Amino acid sequence: MESVFATFTSLDIIPPFERGILFVVLLAIAAAIAYKSERRSPQSSQSTSGSIAYSEKSKLKEREWGEWPPISFSYPAVTSSQNPVNLKPIPYRPFKWGAYHVTMGIRDMPWDEWIEADNQMQSYYYIKKHRIATRGTNVVHILPDKAGVVKSASQAAVELVHDLAEYLSRRYPDAFSVSRSTTGSIASVTIVPVNDTLNLPPALATKPSLELRPVSIEEAEHAMKISALLVQDDLALMVEGTDGRYYFQGGAICVPGFWRMRDKIGLPLEDIHIQGHVPQYETKLHHSMDRYFKRMSVEKPIIRNNYFFQVIPPKDTRHSIDELSQSAAESIIENDSIVDPEELAWSTTTNGSEETFNHGHPINPDKRPVVAAENLRLRTERQTLRRLPLSGAIVFTIRTYLFPVEELAKEPGIPARMASAMRSWPEDVRRYKGNGLYEKVMLEYLDKAAEGQLRTGGEEMMKESGRGYPF
Repeated sequence: MESVFATFTSLDIIPPFERGILFVVLLAIAAAIAYKSERRSPQSSQSTSGSIAYSEKSKLKEREWGEWPPISFSYPAVTSSQNPVNLKPIPYRPFKWGAYHVTMGIRDMPWDEWIEADNQMQSYYYIKKHRIATRGTNVVHILPDKAGVVKSASQAAVELVHDLAEYLSRRYPDAFSVSRSTTGSIASVTIVPVNDTLNLPPALATKPSLELRPVSIEEAEHAMKISALLVQDDLALMVEGTDGRYYFQGGAICVPGFWRMRDKIGLPLEDIHIQGHVPQYETKLHHSMDRYFKRMSVEKPIIRNNYFFQVIPPKDTRHSIDELSQSAAESIIENDSIVDPEELAWSTTTNGSEETFNHGHPINPDKRPVVAAENLRLRTERQTLRRLPLSGAIVFTIRTYLFPVEELAKEPGIPARMASAMRSWPEDVRRYKGNGLYEKVMLEYLDKAAEGQLRTGGEEMMKESGRGYPF
């Protein structure tokens, strides 16, 4: 999972090998039309955008940096989807033919598509449960107020878990069921496929009041743990400081792959990107990102995609998914390689040990990985960004997908397009994506697959551009 703060980078992608900034890199695109129709019920209609009263907008224009007046926001209706256990992961292929361009690469986010769930939700749940149990505040953490600089994300954490529970119970009613308190807010949510019922903290405000209750750090971190288990995404909370900058004040970063929350938390947005060595950030992206964050409204969430490649352990050394299923009932699975055989959470094969990882320096695996087509994965992130109406915090969701390169090479036009994208990377992007580890093997394999498609399907197949970005 490219850093949550990865940066408003190229339409073509660019996940920081160090995943430096996963969150800031905004979000991904809506599923293709075919996927949209599959995931909606036949009677449903496209949801409309949310709305804010004019008087509420006036309050926002008059606010000082670091202050946010809670506002009443009318959420749009959410269209129900099939049970996610019957849905395959959306096949994102966010790489393009031709020249590489550095842009923010963002699109409007349909509210129906805030959170994507699929038939891998159980394995993500067990991986996250394991990470929370074994890593604690290194993966789920909320910072307190920093006097005179920036407030805590504690209230945002409670607001977020209630928003997620409401959304998921409406979007995926077969997979998430809820009970409600006498005030109408959600008291508990059950993740049906794993039979886990989670008790939510009391709501941040009791409708119709906009008065926010105080939230302790302990309560906020409990809320973030629940949020982490509810979704397949990582979650980051950015809070505006008195200097107008946005600070990473809390989150649940369980499956980042290439960066650690402990190295980023508490930093303002620009420091996260600069320390992560995001290509061309200071020259082309810095001011665009700052302006976007300051102007971001509650009713207009956005999405973007990025990608890079990951080397995983050889097949004969990987544990099987069956072993995870047999061990899932345990409260803590001590062996990372059993619960996460493809290194979704942390790429030990590529980075070396998570505990000794040297932030800000080139990757240094404990031993030279075995680089072969069967061990290569496309790692792509779908990132969403939205502002919470009560706390004013900006929440990043980062959903990471892993796709075997061997499977991608069988898809019409994909190997030629992927090879073209890799060859277009500027030198700084190549270093950022760690291409030296896998480039030779990858390009030889893709070129051979593309040549085979050219022989059997002609030029049209080899140049097939898919269903449009990011597919």
